[in-house]
Amino acid sequence: MITDKVPYFPQKRLLTDSRLISTPENTVFFAIRGERHDGHRFLRELYDKGVRDFVVQSSALTPALRKEWESWAGARFYEVKNPVEALQKLAAEHRSHFTLPVLGITGSNGKTIVKEWLVQLLVGAKNVVASPKSYNSQIGVPLSVWNLRQEHNFAVFEAGVSLPLEMPALQRIIEPEIGIFTNIGSAHDEGFKTRLQKISEKLKLFTKVKQLIFRSDYREVSSEIDLLLKPVNPALEVISWATETEASIQVTFISGDATSEIRFSGRYGHHHFVVPFTDDASLENITHCLVCLLLLKIDPAYIQTHLEKLRPVSMRLELKEGIFNTYLIDDTYNCDLQGLSMALNFLNRQTQRPHKTVILSDVLQSGLKPDDLFATIGQLLQNLPIDTFIGIGPEISKHRDAIPVGRTYFYRDTEEFLDRHIIGDLTNSTILIKGARAFSFERIVNRLQQKTHNTVLEINLDAITHNLHFYKRQIGNTTKIMVMVKAFAYGSGSSEIASVLQFNRVDYLGVAYPDEGIALRQSGITLPVMVMNAMPNTYEVLRHYNLEPEIFSRKSMQEWINFVEKLPAGSSIPQIHLKLDTGMHRLGFVEEDLEWLKQVITDHPEIRIASIFSHLVGADEGVHNPFSHLQYERFRKGTDFLEQATGYVVLKHLLNSAGIIRFPEYKMDMVRLGIGLYGVEATGQKQEKLQTVGTLRATISQIKSVAAGETVGYSRKGVLDAPAVIATLSIGYADGYDRRFGNGNGWVWVNGTKCPTIGNICMDMTMVDITQAKAREGDQVVVMGEELPAWQLAEAIGTIPYELFTGIGERVKRVFHKE
Repeated sequence: MITDKVPYFPQKRLLTDSRLISTPENTVFFAIRGERHDGHRFLRELYDKGVRDFVVQSSALTPALRKEWESWAGARFYEVKNPVEALQKLAAEHRSHFTLPVLGITGSNGKTIVKEWLVQLLVGAKNVVASPKSYNSQIGVPLSVWNLRQEHNFAVFEAGVSLPLEMPALQRIIEPEIGIFTNIGSAHDEGFKTRLQKISEKLKLFTKVKQLIFRSDYREVSSEIDLLLKPVNPALEVISWATETEASIQVTFISGDATSEIRFSGRYGHHHFVVPFTDDASLENITHCLVCLLLLKIDPAYIQTHLEKLRPVSMRLELKEGIFNTYLIDDTYNCDLQGLSMALNFLNRQTQRPHKTVILSDVLQSGLKPDDLFATIGQLLQNLPIDTFIGIGPEISKHRDAIPVGRTYFYRDTEEFLDRHIIGDLTNSTILIKGARAFSFERIVNRLQQKTHNTVLEINLDAITHNLHFYKRQIGNTTKIMVMVKAFAYGSGSSEIASVLQFNRVDYLGVAYPDEGIALRQSGITLPVMVMNAMPNTYEVLRHYNLEPEIFSRKSMQEWINFVEKLPAGSSIPQIHLKLDTGMHRLGFVEEDLEWLKQVITDHPEIRIASIFSHLVGADEGVHNPFSHLQYERFRKGTDFLEQATGYVVLKHLLNSAGIIRFPEYKMDMVRLGIGLYGVEATGQKQEKLQTVGTLRATISQIKSVAAGETVGYSRKGVLDAPAVIATLSIGYADGYDRRFGNGNGWVWVNGTKCPTIGNICMDMTMVDITQAKAREGDQVVVMGEELPAWQLAEAIGTIPYELFTGIGERVKRVFHKE
């Protein structure tokens, strides 16, 4: 059935990412076309999994696709001009069925934190529905509003825009009654001509609100409210607060070592609150929350009680190694249905361990009656390969019969679980730990995590995805992509990165040695894998794991032929990849070998060639452009000659990360993405387009004041010309922090201040001068990351980012995270 009208089906789940399917029979899929994806490519896959409702775009439909649909029994297709607009209209219709107060939040920074803290502070006072995580986009907002149910009596939705003319659509979906404008900063400046244009666009969210909360210290915001918003919303009640300018609420911050006092005067009377934060950003965010709570007439004593339980919000899932050969997915900051669905999908994508376990607390603030709530949780679980389920809390224990998992355990609280559960039962599992803040599930994570070293390498999986898509845009939809995950994925973690790449449907992975490929296969990676250095004694292992060797010389080709000829008839044989030496002079067939190689290919049709490739020796430097062009001509000549012998088309690839940027005309059939995936743009031309993937953090072990004339560290190299405050960090050259960074050649980022090293780097410790910084023992500092990018640090000691990445020691704990 094809129709141009999308019906209103409030009980259905709306899906825009085909990879995140959980309840197919209850799903409506919106096939969205973007610059790097097309949802129409996955319609058949979703139909085969049980989805029957599809919203499709007219311009994407071919006669062949329409013909195919005729055989899809029970499928319903809703043909529209723009699926995103159809999704927004459906969400707006859903919103129109509710009359509850809705709070809309926008601004440059802090939107998600303010939303999450408000939800925590309103527990017990309101039944709140809120945007999951940072769902604030043109697609995220309608998906958030779709969660509204009659049981809710308050809603909090955030809205973000990056371009002009985006906010009116979000305003029509959210229809807020109350507004919070958090602040204005540089985020998304590139999408607007001026800062004022960005402010005016964000203010369009509030054209119909009754009250608007904002900080009038941001004078541009205050001015635009007076000039633009009030004329279109004359009934608007402005609730301004400020620490420096005049406002309806005057606020004073008094910060201590671990807490701050916030004093209010003016509108709503005199109040003071003690909050567990001291940094400026947190104080601003929590003040927005406090003003909102006073507006809602929440009792100040009740507010203070809940403030004492408030903690910084981690807006991300964290993946880390655990004891007993486990992986932990740490999602312990809250527990709502939408967040649970996301976390379960993330769990389902992890293939590193053979078993899957869920540890779940009572779900707070769902807005559903308990029977309906746990029936919904049961639906989310029933189609997933969960081996063990552990429920913690009185409500989930009462509804144990709703959990469709073979092996289940239930405990009254976290304490009982830690006392009674046999942790060894979780061996060889990936464990999702998802709990509401009140259950203190961080205690479970601390019990189960493997490494406790205070030096941590944080890997941002969302940044990996962003960088991958950036390079995909450079090559277009017709060129395949091989991603190099050799050397422990440049120090980041091979299986974890490979899992993200497999989820994002890359075409090939590349490793240096067979052991790396075997580890990927044992972690559940099924993508084709090219092995660059394979010796004859590993060929049988390659065949067993279907790994594809690089063949680069007459000797290696003859060894492969000898191996293949000894196999029993009908044996499976991996494809091979031929490397040509066009100027690197490292590995590869040279021009004199090509006639011989062509004859070998002709004589051995049983040997299937997957690709022919070479490597540009100087793609990252313009001075080598003429040689890069020469290499391409040599490569093209060689591949044309060899392809005549195969009788079929083979993949041809020449470009690495730098080549993708500087020579897109040479992209051919496939490219090889390496260092660019990990956030370093080798040519330096488009570094701003990439996101930082790895952040190396260390902890301050001790702080001491040292007098002028004293020395710091081995060999008395760190001589103090003046009194200084010295911090000792939990990182040394055994962790991969190069000794060349010593004696002021390196820096670390300490709570917003760049601080130099002093003295020699020790095996396990590093000393830095923090005289100009504010810090306490136990604080974490950034050793390498967005504030101190790898390429800058590498330049400082005369090396390259590759060496810094791959040198980070195994004892450094890797933590993978995503929103």
